[in-house]
Amino acid sequence: MGTRISTEGQIGFLGAVSIGVGGMVGGGIFAVLGLAAVTAEGATPVAFLIAGFVALLTAYSYAKLSVSYPDNGGTIIFIDKAFGVDWFTGSTNMLLWLGYIVTLSLYTVAFGNYAATFFPQNMQSAMLLHILITTGIVLPTALNLLSAAIVSKTEIYVVLLKIAILVVVIALGFRDIDPQRIQPDGWPSPLATMGAGMIIFVAYEGFELIANTTASTKDFRTTIPRAYYFSVVFVILLYILIALVVVGSLTPGKIEAAQDFALAEAARPSLGKLGFTLVGITALLATLSAINSTLYGSARLSYSIATEGELPESFEDKVWNQPVGLLITAGAALVLSNLADLSSISMMASASFLIIFALVNLANLVQWKETKSNRFIAFCGVLFCVAALLSLIGYEMHNNPSQLWVLVGLVGLSGTLEGVYILCLKKEGRTCRIQKKT
Repeated sequence: MGTRISTEGQIGFLGAVSIGVGGMVGGGIFAVLGLAAVTAEGATPVAFLIAGFVALLTAYSYAKLSVSYPDNGGTIIFIDKAFGVDWFTGSTNMLLWLGYIVTLSLYTVAFGNYAATFFPQNMQSAMLLHILITTGIVLPTALNLLSAAIVSKTEIYVVLLKIAILVVVIALGFRDIDPQRIQPDGWPSPLATMGAGMIIFVAYEGFELIANTTASTKDFRTTIPRAYYFSVVFVILLYILIALVVVGSLTPGKIEAAQDFALAEAARPSLGKLGFTLVGITALLATLSAINSTLYGSARLSYSIATEGELPESFEDKVWNQPVGLLITAGAALVLSNLADLSSISMMASASFLIIFALVNLANLVQWKETKSNRFIAFCGVLFCVAALLSLIGYEMHNNPSQLWVLVGLVGLSGTLEGVYILCLKKEGRTCRIQKKT
């Protein structure tokens, strides 16, 4: 079942950290920063702190489960180990895959929005944006088919480059912060702040990619937990500082006008046009990198689910030595990114991962003896993920009630697809290959 511990090609602490940080500081922050700033205004740093706290609690469960079940299957293995294999866990794994597709769409829309800023104002149109969004998914898909190794080898350099540029923007941007813009008396309601934190929770979900490297990590029992905690804490601090610069240096009107590329606009006061362009280029590299790695990971996720007998055998097929799930994932993301708006995509992505993370925390709680976990921390992880999900639902119910149907549709689709597959599985006489928990 899955991929066991290997002694070859092992990943060290910095390699695991770069995967976690790269997964988080990818397309998410560039895509949702403006949305968070418009929603939470001066309380945006607090919104990122709230979301980061939920991520940190969940990182504890991921660390414990990764060490106990060192398997490159990651999340799907944790859930199946705790709850066995049935319609519920199959639907959950299906939701995880759909969550990757939604996240991929979010990154692709971010790529299109930032790419559009490099075109003259008179050329910008809805048609241009759709062309750029389509390019953002087609190009990485082609790279994955031709040579995914080329892109993966450059990943650490892309991570270092985008972190370095963000640090420069933060350092110079602090000179332009107006303290009045971040005063508590100008903050929105606690529900709006909490809701904003949960809408942008997707900016943190990338830390779970570390779980998929456990079987290839050197001294994983020590390295993996440290990589989780360091990655999440570092990114929390980075996001809070970025949020301070954006809401502190730009007026609410400018943030709303530049919502789709707020981080680039925040670099303009201190670095002028050069800063805007520099952040724009970084955003393009970061989103392309995130799209590529998400495509790579989600294709292998669908392959892993299929090898466990929870998806049709056709998902085990290869196209140019890549799982056929790569093309299915890319095609679904292409359609979604061109049809849905940014706030809907962000809400769907955040909600789906909050559901998954609540179940991962619950899996750790159920398996606490085997994982040697603190039950209170695991329980808090479940509690805060559920509370975060409910706050997101409450916020959307108050502000965008129609979007809740999108979430209902996503969860319903996961259950329906798994139900249909189970019926087909029985008809074909196949059985799932993972053993139920005993």
